[in-house]
Amino acid sequence: MSHYHLAQVNIARLVAPLDSPELAGFVARLADVNALADRASGFVWRLQTEEGDATALRPYEDDRILVNLSVWTGLEPLHQFVFRSDHAEVMRQRRAWFQRMVEAYVALWWIPTGRRPSVQEAKERLEHLRTHGETPTAFSFHRPFPPPDTPPAGPLAPLADECPATS
Repeated sequence: MSHYHLAQVNIARLVAPLDSPELAGFVARLADVNALADRASGFVWRLQTEEGDATALRPYEDDRILVNLSVWTGLEPLHQFVFRSDHAEVMRQRRAWFQRMVEAYVALWWIPTGRRPSVQEAKERLEHLRTHGETPTAFSFHRPFPPPDTPPAGPLAPLADECPATS
């Protein structure tokens, strides 16, 4: 058994201000999707304010970039949530709410069990992925790496064909 959990960050740039009519569908689904994550097998923690989500946080200079940061027990539980739960339906609608990003917008990395990543760390991991590609420091579902205390060294097989790289 590993002594590590999987941290994930994803960012998205809104097509309009969060309180605009264009984002009403996204805002209406937010509480349900967060509750779905909270109940998901393998879910450990997610970044949130007192309002129950992280939409008020703006860690980038661009005020339309939202950040999502969470911790999971491993790759498979996160993959199940993202691509095989009701969350997948919300992902299919993302083009209505978010602009297409040309750079990587999702990064995964291993953290010691019990630790919570900071937003600054998440930004640094995403930037590391953009600069250096897939490494044990930051990776994606396309080229996942095992926890540091789990052999073999090197990337694992991709988890799914439907994983977005930069779209």
